[in-house]
Amino acid sequence: MTDREAAPAAASDGSRNLLTRIAAAVVLIPLAVAIAYAGGWLWAALVTLAAVGLFVEWLAVVGLGGAMRAIVPGVAALVIAGLCLALRRIDIALMVLAAGIVVVAALAPERRGWAAAGFLYAAAAEIASVLVRLDTTNGFAALMLVLLVVWVTDTGGYFAGRGIGGPKLWPRVSPKKTWAGAVGGFAASLAVAFGFAMLDFGKTGPLLLLAAELSVASQLGDLFESAVKRRFGVKDSSQIIPGHGGVLDRLDGFVAAVVVAALFGLVRGGADGVGRGLMVW
Repeated sequence: MTDREAAPAAASDGSRNLLTRIAAAVVLIPLAVAIAYAGGWLWAALVTLAAVGLFVEWLAVVGLGGAMRAIVPGVAALVIAGLCLALRRIDIALMVLAAGIVVVAALAPERRGWAAAGFLYAAAAEIASVLVRLDTTNGFAALMLVLLVVWVTDTGGYFAGRGIGGPKLWPRVSPKKTWAGAVGGFAASLAVAFGFAMLDFGKTGPLLLLAAELSVASQLGDLFESAVKRRFGVKDSSQIIPGHGGVLDRLDGFVAAVVVAALFGLVRGGADGVGRGLMVW
């Protein structure tokens, strides 16, 4: 195939991939928002399912996909912790997860540090996602702020990167990401924060600062996951989500952002008031 023939074929593949991504998002985003709105055990169940997916895919990426001795206790710990979180027993959930990381590291046949890191990654996402939503008054708004910032950072970065192009952000780790995309995604996150302020969900200044921090965290989380995959020569963590790859591919930015949000909210509002700590100034 000549270069002239290859260019239209590549463009066609890119268009099909974009349509697949959009179709998957049209289905998954409303479902995620509905469950986030419901909160309670439904949200805890979805978060636990996602955490299990993150852990299993991480092990597959680092070459431990067949290490059932590590997978089974890790999944069991995440599920038990999820049940505790649904019952609002954060203390017991933390103890279960602490025991889980020790067992996973002990039973992994090799690369024990990587196995433990994968469990910690999944556990942090599980705990943080539930903590942000826990506050019945402000939890849903806080969670939606995190989700929207992550989504627009990703989407704004995608279109700004493709439309503007220019210098690469970190070509060794993620060859397709550009500085234009990073700035475009960051700007889109500020627009979300401004919208929340206009709807009286908080003060403009603090919301802009929070959105900026979450957008940067989201982009760093994306780069971190890309670096791990490149370290082990893996393109996608799986093909479970059409057009998006795996759970790890889709949630890398969210994991980083929601952990930062939870830590920030904990400092200001305590374990039961993470949402209030994020939204009320």
